[in-house]
Amino acid sequence: MITLAGSVPAADQIRDQIRGLIAAGNLAAGERIPSVRQLAKDLGVAPGTVAKAYKTLESEGHLRTHTGGGTRVSATASATPQAVAEASRILADTSIRAEIDLEETIRVLRAIWASQQEDT
Repeated sequence: MITLAGSVPAADQIRDQIRGLIAAGNLAAGERIPSVRQLAKDLGVAPGTVAKAYKTLESEGHLRTHTGGGTRVSATASATPQAVAEASRILADTSIRAEIDLEETIRVLRAIWASQQEDT
């Protein structure tokens, strides 16, 4: 589900990957996610690292935590439209095959996005 790699802080990677799983529809509203302790153990990081990611996601409305009920995807969290998710998968696959890293892919996407905004 979640993996860590590269120099980006672990809490940021966890946060971004959970956001992505929700956006892609892989985590549905109401679905329970691993506890802070369990995910920290699985990833080999400190529980505070996972807690930081979860807290950010909760403040953004992606997650909700209830004592005794665990942490779940918020009912208001919504998936990205299927066409956008599929185009993103294609972009990721193409970038990986071309050996272009995530940061460069994001820079390219931002540049294209900006030029599209100017055209509208």
